[in-house]
Amino acid sequence: MTLILLPPSEGKTGRSRGKAVDLPTLSFPELNEVRETVLDLLAKVSASSDAYGVLGVGPSLSQEVERNVRWRTEPAVPVSELYSGVLYDALGYATLPPGSKRRAGARLLVVSAAWGALRMADRVPPYRLSMGTTLPGLGPLASVWRDPLSASLDAAAAGSMIVDCRSSTYAAAWRPTGDHAAKWVAVSVVRERGGVRSVVSHNAKHTRGLVARHLLESGKDPGTPKALHKLISERWNAELERSSAGWTLTVVEHD
Repeated sequence: MTLILLPPSEGKTGRSRGKAVDLPTLSFPELNEVRETVLDLLAKVSASSDAYGVLGVGPSLSQEVERNVRWRTEPAVPVSELYSGVLYDALGYATLPPGSKRRAGARLLVVSAAWGALRMADRVPPYRLSMGTTLPGLGPLASVWRDPLSASLDAAAAGSMIVDCRSSTYAAAWRPTGDHAAKWVAVSVVRERGGVRSVVSHNAKHTRGLVARHLLESGKDPGTPKALHKLISERWNAELERSSAGWTLTVVEHD
């Protein structure tokens, strides 16, 4: 099987009514103890006078910060509807054919600063928290999640190709090692203009979303990095390179 790792988006869609999160029903319930520790501390920080400084946001996001305080009672939203950023617009989950949606349920996995790891059917409330945040008394969140995610995701990734569409901030929370590294492919995006290549953050998110959609719609599970490269090359100019840590698939966009 192919496991596609996604980052969350800063933009999130909430609801005005509905049931609150039910922790025991979430994927990877073994993460619930860490989830509660992080979220309870997040609620405390979000209610404090230095909330904006700790979370690295401005007062214009006050409503999002206030929702952190109410995480236990705020209406929960399916992950498939929660995230609304550039990558998720390109993924277009709502417009996927039924078969592709079924594959998305098993193959897509979001690595989250608040929840650790989530699948599309999980229901959680909107929140404001980045993996790059350091919560007072707890530490950098990438470090907080590293061991718990290693235990959970090493098992989830067993025997799978891992297509990593995360940013470096979220990749820091879990990097496949050992046997997993041989099937770990990080998706990079560059723009080439006049023979000169540059990294483009906004377009990279968009292209990674399209790559994820292409994989789901193809109905294929490439068993090797080279097979993945062949599949992605059906649509994009892509280059595959191996490093000591794993593989990088670079999608080259031309102006």
